[in-house]
Amino acid sequence: MQNKCKDIAKLCLTASGEDTVSTQKQDPFLTSYPAMVAATFVVLTIAFVVALSTNAQSSPDFTIPPGAVYVNPLEYNVVGADYTQWRNSSLVGGFNPTNTTPPFIQIFDPSFLEVTGTNATIRLIASHPGFAFAHEAPIYVPDLNVVFFSSNGGGTLGYSGWYNNSVVGMINMTEVDMALASTTGDVNVQVQTLNLSDTVQMVNGGTGPYKGDLLFVTSGRALQPPSIVVVNPSAPYNTTVLLDNFFGRQFNSLNDVKVLPGTDIMFFTDPAYGWLNSFRPEPMLPLQVYRFDPSTGQVRVVADQFVQPNGIAFTPDGKTAFVSDTGVNSGKAGVNQTLPATIYRFDVDPTTQSFKNRSPFAYVDSGIPDGIQLDTMGNVYSGCGDGIQVWNSDGTLIGKFFLNSTSAEMIFTKSGLVILREDAMYLVNIQAQGIDLTT
Repeated sequence: MQNKCKDIAKLCLTASGEDTVSTQKQDPFLTSYPAMVAATFVVLTIAFVVALSTNAQSSPDFTIPPGAVYVNPLEYNVVGADYTQWRNSSLVGGFNPTNTTPPFIQIFDPSFLEVTGTNATIRLIASHPGFAFAHEAPIYVPDLNVVFFSSNGGGTLGYSGWYNNSVVGMINMTEVDMALASTTGDVNVQVQTLNLSDTVQMVNGGTGPYKGDLLFVTSGRALQPPSIVVVNPSAPYNTTVLLDNFFGRQFNSLNDVKVLPGTDIMFFTDPAYGWLNSFRPEPMLPLQVYRFDPSTGQVRVVADQFVQPNGIAFTPDGKTAFVSDTGVNSGKAGVNQTLPATIYRFDVDPTTQSFKNRSPFAYVDSGIPDGIQLDTMGNVYSGCGDGIQVWNSDGTLIGKFFLNSTSAEMIFTKSGLVILREDAMYLVNIQAQGIDLTT
């Protein structure tokens, strides 16, 4: 670019006569005037060329899916003191400099195309305005081609609290595929509600299948304790409680759970959101991450020093753990932007399985990083205040499935990525595959 500008300047000066030698006497004004015109022309020409170069950054030299948008970070590294368009203290909504109508795919790095493929689209598959039926705890059962999930416990539009339980629902992905094949638009597939045992109170996290069953953690409700439960995925949905205390003390409100790959051992988080959302008593334990071995009954702490530990996930080799801290969102206590909205990465000790060498992996720009899932390429996905954000294994944000509203969780299926958005569910037909969560 600099060489091109120099060449243009040289041509302009030559055209004005400034690059030739004259022995004739001339009027000073007449002598300087061509130089002034040439200099002005050079400045304007250079500015035009630079502008062309800058605008070219908005047109990537790679093919993006229809409806997707490329946001080049270089164009927004400097915004100036008067830039206020995206400043707010809300946990909902996100960075959308192109003002594209959601939902859409937002690309920050070309490597995100390895996730999406060239034909990915975001389509609505279920909706229930006014009821947060699709909150968390997604479990995909391949043999049934069904996704199970929970409604919001104690949150906005959850219609649950101290006196009312949340519900667990399911959606048949075969029906979703058939409905989507019949139209180019959105669909609204019926969601079925499960009639579960009263021992299952406020389901908030889930994984599996675990030995053929659904593995849920519950937040508990009122004086009924938080717990780890397994549920048969077929009617009548028989339930077994595996754990509901820490040596006689109730947990605070269990939030998420994963099984360490290659083992039957469960790891779960215990924040204070039951109390913060007014459906559990005040916490009586620190806010921590626990390890539970169902074969021995032993339970112990593997990580602490969190404001609110939330989502959890492992790499397929079991050597690395990810835990999100969503302390920025304190429920009824409000929002404190100086507290974590951060995913931390840990090494898993090969002997003790405790978490060590804590380091920040990603800090989100919108909302909180809630549930966490990984794909087979090592990318990390989390539900945030603007949809689903995706980072590569180095912690670089490479793209988003942008909804401009909160999504707490997502799950990989044969059909693509299913996104839970409280009162709606979406399917993105991406080519990336999720890691196997079956135990």
